[in-house]
Amino acid sequence: MNTEELKNELFYKPKHAAVVSGEETVSRANIFAEGYKEFLNNAKTEREATAVIKAQAQRRGFVEFDPYKQYKQGEKVFFVNRDKSIILAVIGKKPLNEGVKIAAAHIDSPRLDLKPNPLYESDELALFKTHYYGGIKKYQWVAIPLALHGVIIKADGTKVDVKIGEEEGEPKFVISDILPHLGAEQGKRTLSEGIAGEELNVIVGSLPFKNDEGSELVKLNVLKLLNEKYGIKEADFLSAELEVVPAFKADDIGFDRGLVGSYGHDDRVCAYPAAMAAFDVENPEFTVLTVLTDKEETGSDGNTGLQSDYMKNFIAYLAKGNGLDVFEVLSKSECLSADVNSAYDPTFNSVFEKNNTSFLNKGVVITKYTGARGKAGTSDASAEYMGKIRRMLDEDNIIWQIGELGKVDAGGGGTVAKYIANLDVDVVDLGVPVLSMHAPYEVISKLDIYMAYRAFVKFFEQK
Repeated sequence: MNTEELKNELFYKPKHAAVVSGEETVSRANIFAEGYKEFLNNAKTEREATAVIKAQAQRRGFVEFDPYKQYKQGEKVFFVNRDKSIILAVIGKKPLNEGVKIAAAHIDSPRLDLKPNPLYESDELALFKTHYYGGIKKYQWVAIPLALHGVIIKADGTKVDVKIGEEEGEPKFVISDILPHLGAEQGKRTLSEGIAGEELNVIVGSLPFKNDEGSELVKLNVLKLLNEKYGIKEADFLSAELEVVPAFKADDIGFDRGLVGSYGHDDRVCAYPAAMAAFDVENPEFTVLTVLTDKEETGSDGNTGLQSDYMKNFIAYLAKGNGLDVFEVLSKSECLSADVNSAYDPTFNSVFEKNNTSFLNKGVVITKYTGARGKAGTSDASAEYMGKIRRMLDEDNIIWQIGELGKVDAGGGGTVAKYIANLDVDVVDLGVPVLSMHAPYEVISKLDIYMAYRAFVKFFEQK
């Protein structure tokens, strides 16, 4: 064996998925990405993602979960938690005391939430006050087209769905920025302080109500238009969940169309293939669950996040129907925490440690641990479980790579893995590398999301 042959045999060198897998895989990845782009355009919030997945599940024969029913092999159910998270389950052949297979992703993304009392007028402009949600670079959200999504609960309890700024011809919204000619003082701020939280004010109107004399006529005109369209009053904002998101559509990126640019890849780029895997698996050996959860971007707190017990309770009802305690199921269960990692950026390469980072087009990325600096706030998958997942992927020629979230002291981040690990479940992060993560417009590889889909399918089909 010569030197090059020995290197190929012994060195770990991830390769471009297109080189390893060939044109047929590229073609399949392109087809899979078209469904994903449609999902992105229709599911910009956790409520919308839940509704879209629920509708697809019902079309594919899934029925609403009955906690007091004992389910049989092959039955397919879904459970919706407060319209902001959803669980898909397919009942397997093996008894539940042998465990279940869980793929858990989140469907919330960084955004701007309207404050409870958001509408005000200043110098004959009407604006919304916002409170940013999740980790964002605030300066990225100014001077781009924005849309408004969410729900309003009126005084009588009626729910009003809101979605403005997505369709052709609809008005959009914007946060203004200082022109460079007058930006000398702003330029003295640090990058993180370039736009302050209280400066993320969304312009929503500029015309007064009629030509009457008086104050706040532009605000009055906006309220009149909202009242005519939705039947709401200003006080109804107090019981609303309204989110400001980029008005961009999902696009192919590059002359070769190998990448997808969009808002919300983190973490819908993992949620979508995990859901599709649950839809496509037939007669699995183990009961399989895809959990699409909320609130990950703010720490998974609240009753729709995975620090709550809703996933555990769902499994407890399945266990009870089979005469088991929930711990008997969880202690034998396995999970892929389906979350993204940072893709290597050649322009900003100083924050990455190249031997331990993930790259676009080199397949799905396994992240053994997340956390910050001294591994704070991570579950850290065991070597045994890492080895099992590695063998699973290699057996099916699924292209994968290893990854960390940048250099040790550069920062860090977390996923839902630790909350599932705390239930005595074996878990590791497996997801898609993302470029410009948490920006209003992120970038992913079509090949990588397709490899993620194949990984989830293989995980669900394990014997």
